[in-house]
Amino acid sequence: MSAPPSQVRLGVIGAAGSMASAHRKYYSQISELKLAAVSDISQALLDPICEETGAKAWLDAEAMIASGEIDAVFIACPHFDHPRYAELAFQHGVHVLTEKPVAVTALAAEKTNAAYADAVKSHPKLIYAAMFNQRTRPLWKEVKRLCSDGSIGELMRVSWTITNWFRTQAYYNSGGWRATWSGEGGGVLLNQCPHNLDLLCWFVGSPVAVEAKVELGKYHDIEVEDDVAALLTFDNGAAGTFVTSTGQTPGINRLEIVGSHGTLIADDDQLTYHRAEQPVDEFTKTCPERFASVPCTEFAITPANQETGDHQPITTNFIEVIARGGTQADLIAPGTEGIAGLELGNAILMAGLKKQTIRIPTDRPAFDALLEELQAKSNYQKPEVTNAGPVDMSGSA
Repeated sequence: MSAPPSQVRLGVIGAAGSMASAHRKYYSQISELKLAAVSDISQALLDPICEETGAKAWLDAEAMIASGEIDAVFIACPHFDHPRYAELAFQHGVHVLTEKPVAVTALAAEKTNAAYADAVKSHPKLIYAAMFNQRTRPLWKEVKRLCSDGSIGELMRVSWTITNWFRTQAYYNSGGWRATWSGEGGGVLLNQCPHNLDLLCWFVGSPVAVEAKVELGKYHDIEVEDDVAALLTFDNGAAGTFVTSTGQTPGINRLEIVGSHGTLIADDDQLTYHRAEQPVDEFTKTCPERFASVPCTEFAITPANQETGDHQPITTNFIEVIARGGTQADLIAPGTEGIAGLELGNAILMAGLKKQTIRIPTDRPAFDALLEELQAKSNYQKPEVTNAGPVDMSGSA
């Protein structure tokens, strides 16, 4: 790979989609980014984008990647195509930023990671990032710090209830691929919760076993999951729960991480740290009183600039790392890390549908076979696809 460019020529796949359109609004604010090319399924969709930005239109995304006219690609098409385009880009030495999830299945993500590792042999500065923008929120960065620096001690329990991903039927009707086994490959676990699953694994690591109750189309006319309750087990015996839904309102977003040295509670954008003055296990064994409580000091933590956590910092970081000749270690969200949360989501879905305890790492080919079975047996008829007009994501979690 040649010396890093002073301005990174970016191509966008799925450029007319709602997410790509939302990202495009801030591109002019990134000085080292040049929107050079856009790709989608029809010229009519691309014409207004090209008129607005001056980018070149491509109906063939593969040809755009191979053209030599872009340095990097942002993949914002339906989920199943994320690995295919990423792997093709790697072959051509084109840097990749992919929307979440990095793939639909952990097996596909594993193959993409292997393709990246192979491509780096020929292109040592090749960059692969994922759009896990929630990692940039000061709240979650503080949780990560407290989990990583030993402040909470050994993990005892983690619980996350994340039900403020409410979606209307109009949302699901807005795309023929949405909320279908063949088009999207899953529901709330694959579309809304990749952020939370990524953060959970980022904070405390992946669990080793999962049990779950998964409901398909409980609140919506869809064939995939929109209501989930999972029980997690970690390698030290700690327990966890993960509850999510797109059908409950008003939803809540409450995370509790309990350790031997303290407890973190993130609720309604407020973070509280209860620091135990003595390790819980030590206090339990040595305290002579029968009904004593471990003395704790409570700290209310309000990180500055709570609104940070949008998508722009991830894109800026990706572009700057390329332009300045950085490495994967300089990324906020390396694409190779996307497999952890994805595999947890796969395990929860598999555990719920099969009514079994699923171990992690999962039997990845077995999950692929389950998904293929769901696709083959599907007789779901999608409601009429309707265009709901301009997208306002301010009401979304």
